[in-house]
Order: sequence, then C-alpha cells, then structure tokens
Amino acid sequence: MKEGLVIKTTGSWFTVEDEKGELYECKVKGNFRIKDIKSTNPVAVGDRVNFLIHEDQKNNTVKSGWITSINDRKNYIVRRSPNLSKQSHIIAANIDQAVLVATITFPVTTTTFIDRYLASAEAYRVPVLIVFNKLDLITKKEQKQLDELIAIYGDIGYKCLTVSAVNLTGIDRLKDELKDKTNVINGHSGVGKSTLINSIQPGLNLKTKEISEMHQTGKHTTASSAMYKLSFGGYIIDTPGIKGFGMLDMEAWEISHYFPEIFSISKSCQYSNCSHTHEPGCKVKEAVEAGKVAYSRYISYLGLLEGDDKYRKPF
Repeated sequence: MKEGLVIKTTGSWFTVEDEKGELYECKVKGNFRIKDIKSTNPVAVGDRVNFLIHEDQKNNTVKSGWITSINDRKNYIVRRSPNLSKQSHIIAANIDQAVLVATITFPVTTTTFIDRYLASAEAYRVPVLIVFNKLDLITKKEQKQLDELIAIYGDIGYKCLTVSAVNLTGIDRLKDELKDKTNVINGHSGVGKSTLINSIQPGLNLKTKEISEMHQTGKHTTASSAMYKLSFGGYIIDTPGIKGFGMLDMEAWEISHYFPEIFSISKSCQYSNCSHTHEPGCKVKEAVEAGKVAYSRYISYLGLLEGDDKYRKPF
C-alpha cells in the first residue's frame, strides 16, 4: 500500500504521484463514497489517496495501480454535474485558494456566475481571488464597468486583480498571490485560463484557442483537470471551463450565509428567519434600496433562493 497525491484526472483514470515523485496511472477499486457525497467523480485533483500497485509491472511502460481509499479532505469545491443535475462534480480538493478568472468582454462573465461561484466557495470554506483578465481588450465604457465590479467585490472583502495574459500586465502581482499555495483556477471557457497559466509558468505550453467572435464564447481546450508545480512555489490546478454553476444541497435559510454582506446585515432584521423578500422590518431590503448592498448581488441571492434562473442578468 502506498500514499500519493492525485495530480491529474482524465475520465476514469487518475494520475497519482508518490512521495518519490514517481507517477502511477490508477483506477478506483470498487465503488466508494466520501462522507455520503453523491459525486460523478469520487476522486479529484488534490486528493491524497492510498493505492495498491499492480503486481506485474515488468512489462508495463506505464506504472499502474488501484486507488483503495481517500484521506480526509481539508476542503473541496463542487459544481453541479452538467449531465446529472442532482449530482455534484468535485472540481478540486485540499485547496488553499480558488482563482476565479472573469472577463468583461470576449466573453462576458455574468455577475450571476461570479456570485454563484463565490457562494459555493463560501459554503466549502475556500478563499477566492477574483482575476479580471483581458485588460488589453476593454473599452473606456467597459473599464468603468470593471471599476464598478471591483468596488462591489472589494467592499465585500474579496481581493480582485486585473491582468492581461497576452501582454503580461499584472502577472507579477498575480504570482505573488499564488506563491506557496495550492490554487485551483476556474472560469468560463474563453476567459483565457490556459493562456494565463502559460504566462504564469512559461514552459507548460497548455493548449489555447481563440473564442468565437460571433458568439463570444470559448471552446473547451482543457479536457481534464491537472495540477502543475509552480517554479516560484506552490501549485496551480487547471480545470475545464464551466458554462454554469448550479448550487447543491443548500437549504433556503442558509443561502444568505454565503453572501457575507447580506448575512452581516440580516442579523438586524425584525425576524430571525427573514427571507429578505417580503417581510416587514427587513434590513437587507433597506440596504439594497440605500445602495449599501449591490443590486446585482441581491438579484443573485434571489435567483438561488428561487432555485431557478429567472433573475439571471449580465452586468
């Protein structure tokens, strides 16, 4: 029995690195669940696992084995499975920081997507760094929109950076934020995640593609999740682009807990079980009307509360 770190997942195969740096291509032995998590992928990049080596390795050019168990996770971040809406897909485990890459244009990242990602990260206690990419493409009008978004999320307490992966603007500052941490990088297809990683760690040569100018959407260039070591310290986990970010296993009463500014104000509401929709004496609604809580954030909260996308709006 050996212990190792899952550094790549491709379908049902998992690349595990042992303490000596040797790599093993493994599959899961049998079916097992982790603390009743109903997931389409029981093992994720960042997991520390126990595995058995196949006895006959002499004639194999690639070492292989069976994963038998997963060590306790510090945390993880999930999204709703695109194929099975009632199941989750674990994006990565044992994360020090989630890096959400967003763009004002080519393509547009909606505030709904950003807010759902942040709420999920809050639920699983994963700190988030928001990185606005493609600074080189935005107009003066879009710069104003960007400044407004940075003000909204910065006031809540989220650190925001602006970068251009193409001309390397802001890359050194981003490296400082990633240093000595295990970072998972997420965002829509087309926001430039792979280009950004190539800028951060030259030599990886991750595949990149131009987005469709007609539809302003990106094509998936990352088919699997993989962890890469950073030369300046730490790791970065590259993941496939996410089209949507549905929430899972979240009761209506707890949704406000994952919007820090709403939760803080809600303590002053007239009713302890206030839903912040129709009750008298709701301090959250008053704060929205007074501009103390961003309207876009409130709309995102309502969308999660209703359990559908009727409130979905771009910024």
